[in-house]
Amino acid sequence: MKSLFFRLYLWGMSLLASLRPIKEKNIVVLNGSGRSGSNGYLFYKYIKANHPDYDVTLVEPWPSSHLSWEAWKKIGAAKYVITTHQPFKARRAQINIQFWHGVPLKRMGFMAHNTRYCANKRNQKLWHKNADMVTSSSDLYETLMSACMAIEGKKYQKLGFPRIDYIDQPAISKEKLLEDLFKTKDEQAKIGIYMPTFRYELEDPSVMEMIKQGNFFAFLGFDPYELNDALKDNHQYLIVKLHPYEMRMFDNFNSQFSNVAFLNNDYLFENNLDLYELLGDTDFLITDFSSIYFDYLYLDKPIIFITNYLKQYEKVRGLLLSPYEDVTPGPCVNSQKELLQVLRHPDDKQYQNQRFYWRELIDEVEDIDSCEPIFDYMTKNF
Repeated sequence: MKSLFFRLYLWGMSLLASLRPIKEKNIVVLNGSGRSGSNGYLFYKYIKANHPDYDVTLVEPWPSSHLSWEAWKKIGAAKYVITTHQPFKARRAQINIQFWHGVPLKRMGFMAHNTRYCANKRNQKLWHKNADMVTSSSDLYETLMSACMAIEGKKYQKLGFPRIDYIDQPAISKEKLLEDLFKTKDEQAKIGIYMPTFRYELEDPSVMEMIKQGNFFAFLGFDPYELNDALKDNHQYLIVKLHPYEMRMFDNFNSQFSNVAFLNNDYLFENNLDLYELLGDTDFLITDFSSIYFDYLYLDKPIIFITNYLKQYEKVRGLLLSPYEDVTPGPCVNSQKELLQVLRHPDDKQYQNQRFYWRELIDEVEDIDSCEPIFDYMTKNF
């Protein structure tokens, strides 16, 4: 019922906003990705810096029932509407550019085990009706997305994604990041980042309880003191960036450990940063089923995969590519003991060829950067 009322709210506000005349050089970015690899936010920053003759507005969070009328007027007057999740237009005459927010590894939409057919059909209609252009990086990406969302092939343009333009261009130095998050200096520092997926979908209260208690890996037998000591011995510093839902479960993010720091959105918003503007400072990634690993391939740095809930996740939601061990170019660990062993020597060159293989599969874009080609294509073709 709540979803129905919200759709009615969007419909009503769109109707009112559509009474505003469209302005040819108005762009609105509806950012539903927060600041964790947000194509929308980073494209907004790019336009602000490089095309001052365009009036670009960032609307976040989106969608929301708490938007001001001023925001809705901007939405109604925009010629171009940029989205990172479901395609959206306030009126038919607008142009929707769909960025999405990652190369999918997890099943979504029609392919997922835990979605409803009626909701998937409604989403299919939204993609068909509202998406004028869907940016892409490869045939593989288009195949995966269309399998899940039933997107027509003619909508894709292989222009890449804005977030990738920033992944190897850190906005601050490694020394500054170390000082900000760990309050220390270390010339030998190796910074890792742990980014798990949305584990609430496991539908397992015990997992959520472990996370709430500070066991962010949800390992059985988790020992944070042992982990911190091992990191310290290796001159390693671990940034923990949880899914927003899990972040809200913590009362505060002040880690009591010297070599572990939680990164919340406050730091990113206060410094006008997206997470991808920091990834270039990191030396390795730890993840589970998150599609961030496809993007991290552009850095050609070690990736460690956590698999303690792999079978459960495959059953509840499912993965688009398998076997998991064959599509993940890095060591898979199932416990803290295995993780600590891998952390002693994370830069194992045996996975470098696999990283290159998967990057070639997901990246067929000829241009080095994507923001300008995307801007050029949308303003000249629509």
